[in-house]
Amino acid sequence: MARGSTRPTSRDVAQAAGVSQAAVSLVLGDKWRGRVSETTAERVREAARELGYRPNLAARNLRLGRTRTVLLVVPALTTEFFAGVYTGAARVAAEHGFGVVLYPSPEGVGPARDPFASAQAALDGVLASSMAADALTAIRGDQLPLVMLDSDPSGSLGAATVNLDIADGVRQVADHLLGLGHRHFLHLAADIPSWTFEVRARELAARVGAAAGSSLRTAPAPISIDGALAAAEAALSAPGPRPTAVVCDDDKLAAGVYKALRRLGLRVPDDVSVTGLDDLALATALDPELTTVRLDAELFGERGMRALLAVLEGRTPDGGDIPVELVVRASTAPPNAS
Repeated sequence: MARGSTRPTSRDVAQAAGVSQAAVSLVLGDKWRGRVSETTAERVREAARELGYRPNLAARNLRLGRTRTVLLVVPALTTEFFAGVYTGAARVAAEHGFGVVLYPSPEGVGPARDPFASAQAALDGVLASSMAADALTAIRGDQLPLVMLDSDPSGSLGAATVNLDIADGVRQVADHLLGLGHRHFLHLAADIPSWTFEVRARELAARVGAAAGSSLRTAPAPISIDGALAAAEAALSAPGPRPTAVVCDDDKLAAGVYKALRRLGLRVPDDVSVTGLDDLALATALDPELTTVRLDAELFGERGMRALLAVLEGRTPDGGDIPVELVVRASTAPPNAS
């Protein structure tokens, strides 16, 4: 466009795409399905991109009576995982003209102060991790359209739940270690009362318990390297057969286990195999690199936001858990026969 010209309008997009303004509104408002063809929709989107068209959200909000703002409630941002969730959620929100306010629960879990004088007045909906679910009560977020992440589908506060297939991830870890010949396990379990950690404990116990001659100890630990170090050192020094494999609920816990093993004069994986869960950047910073379960945080955020947009529009969100993948690295090996 020429210097000094006004910003492009929906009429300009309609002319460039050879369609009506009504069709442009349907496509850019993501309400075109069943009304215009996929080809037409793509032509409108392409014209909007080429013209640099941006909808006038202030005018649209006045028409809709909505703020087009959603709240993402997460535990304190102590790992990059929830930063990835935010990135994915914000990307999908932006495609639909929504903004995302990120609200970390100050203590990681538990109640938090209301970030708005009236959450209902300032927000269209809420996307919340179960690890920060208590914060919803304080902000009255459970009275708004709500989608829960990492939450028990049968007991969720939300209109929908979006989950990673954590149970399958734990099964992959257990099967990998059992396949290597391990039978004596330590579960370094996050000491946070949350559905996602309950699933991990339940699945690991079931898988290990089904193997002949197996044993499983559990040691709770705060999700911190120092907390994991102390818990792992105590558990590995306890009387009885030493576990040959330590299964951690989180990569950060695994880092603490590495330090505990080093203090005890033990080597990874020669003496003890170690696994994590998340596949954070930390997993490849450890030496040896950590066998862990890769969780696609950005896809998780994307799916959560798409589910919330569906709820806001009265549609049924897509179902099905998000697949996860075991990434085998150098921290696991067959148990030492000596």
